[in-house]
Amino acid sequence: MTTRVLTGITPSGTPHLGNYVGAIRPAIAASQASGIESFFFLADLHSLIKAQEPERTQRSTLEIAASWLACGLDAEKVWFYRQSDIPETTELMWFLTAIASKGILNRAHAYKAAVDKNREEQQDEDAGISAGLFMYPVLMAADILIFKANRVPVGRDQIQHIEMARDFAQRFNHVYGKEYFPLPEVVIDEQVATLAGLDGRKMSKSYHNTILLFAPRAELKKLVFAILTDSRAPGEPKTTEGSALFQMYQAFASAEQTAAFAQAFADGISWGDAKQQLFERIDAELTPLRERYEALMAEPEKIEALLRRRGQQLREQYAMPLLKELRHAVGLRDLSSAGNIAGDAATETRAAPPLFKQYREKDGRFYFKLLAGDGSLLIQSEGFDSPRDAGQVIGVLKQTAHGDGLQSELFKIEAEVETVLAALQELRG
Repeated sequence: MTTRVLTGITPSGTPHLGNYVGAIRPAIAASQASGIESFFFLADLHSLIKAQEPERTQRSTLEIAASWLACGLDAEKVWFYRQSDIPETTELMWFLTAIASKGILNRAHAYKAAVDKNREEQQDEDAGISAGLFMYPVLMAADILIFKANRVPVGRDQIQHIEMARDFAQRFNHVYGKEYFPLPEVVIDEQVATLAGLDGRKMSKSYHNTILLFAPRAELKKLVFAILTDSRAPGEPKTTEGSALFQMYQAFASAEQTAAFAQAFADGISWGDAKQQLFERIDAELTPLRERYEALMAEPEKIEALLRRRGQQLREQYAMPLLKELRHAVGLRDLSSAGNIAGDAATETRAAPPLFKQYREKDGRFYFKLLAGDGSLLIQSEGFDSPRDAGQVIGVLKQTAHGDGLQSELFKIEAEVETVLAALQELRG
């Protein structure tokens, strides 16, 4: 059975070596596995939330598209497309908006952080916050559900958005009485490589310590030689632990090459020689990529044609048939086929059921909560050491029929006891 894996790519300028090692290279490798149907999209609609600079948006989208293609993404074997070329996505977003709980959106991390910042600065809590930021999780859910993705690789800061997509999918399926969407699973790669930058901190545009992926050869050498090292002299043994230079070499070398480089450190290689070896190792891998990138950037019309063609194929194969089905499901139908409209009241949609949700917070502990059909909070747990511990308490709660069973230090009741018991009864069927 084919597994659909969807990856969103934010157009935010030319990538650096950290992006290549931590995201681009492993994602392309994963897309080549058997049994996987991969979807890679340029999230240009999402980018509008942070930047309203048309030329920058256009240029960034071109650079990111050229970067992934240059690094080996085969656009004929995976789905590589531009988010804005799939108008069915925004239509689906509205269908999801109609059933999404505002209470859930209120708890989105990015929105809450912006509100908290305004409160700290004693401003109106919604000052400077756009509706786009607030609705970001719904658009992300539409990106995922439009192609019925089974797995979504994300960073830990995006886990909540996948949980929301699952919630919206589950509500839509229930309200309209059919399993229109599978529930997507989050994929967290615990082995994601994080590359140190020129100053030893994590390579990041925020720290201005990056090496651009397609920097010209002379500039690449100059930047490699600018990597921060200590004052140990030639002939003096050097440690690989905590060395940004060694870590970067390791990211571009085989196990045998890395072992030899580690031995050179122990033998007291000079920093100049070590940096020269690092430069040669990186340049050997990047030279063909750089040449492909420059060729692609010289013919942007070919990238445009590719994205439009693959986007149209994707629409015709998946998005348009799905939206035709969903329009009928929600009642946006041909009026001439309505028949006895008065009799259609019998098919009124049902309210969403109560829902237990498990999640992990930044403190590393596992929590759960019980939500009513309208998204209001009924039970909030304390933190548990493992998801299994949390699941065991949920199992006990599901069998609770009396108020005595709701008295515990492991969770807090956030509504009237009768309301909570009624919700638990509904879950038991």
